[in-house]
Amino acid sequence: MKSEPEVYSITDLQRDRQTIWDGVRNYQARNFLRQMNPGDLAFFYHSNANPPGIVGLMCVIENNVIDPTQFDVNSKYYDPKSTPESPRWQTVIVEFKEIFPEIITLEKLKQEFSADELLAVKQGNRLSVMPVSETVGKHILNLSILKE
Repeated sequence: MKSEPEVYSITDLQRDRQTIWDGVRNYQARNFLRQMNPGDLAFFYHSNANPPGIVGLMCVIENNVIDPTQFDVNSKYYDPKSTPESPRWQTVIVEFKEIFPEIITLEKLKQEFSADELLAVKQGNRLSVMPVSETVGKHILNLSILKE
């Protein structure tokens, strides 16, 4: 799950302990959010950072949450086609787990994984939420504890 550190960072989540992952306005990313379940782990990826990469770990604690920003006319995530009776955007609530000792950079991820294994390394990929297979997830966790 990606966020720009200037918007919401891993240290913000560490401070807040948990947050709603709101503002996702891509249907494919939303569909990935809909597939998440309580107890699922998620990597926190800092996008638009120098360098971009995975900085920590969080856990889904609630799923199928209605994203309230879709109804807020003052929000940049407002969706005039969405109504409380028929909301278009669902999300999850996540809880902080850990900050990795070192960032796993996008460059490192590209060295370790193909685009077929990890969507985040695919050229031009802009999705803010992407699935990670259990095998790839375990490999990333191993990278988080190894020195480069």
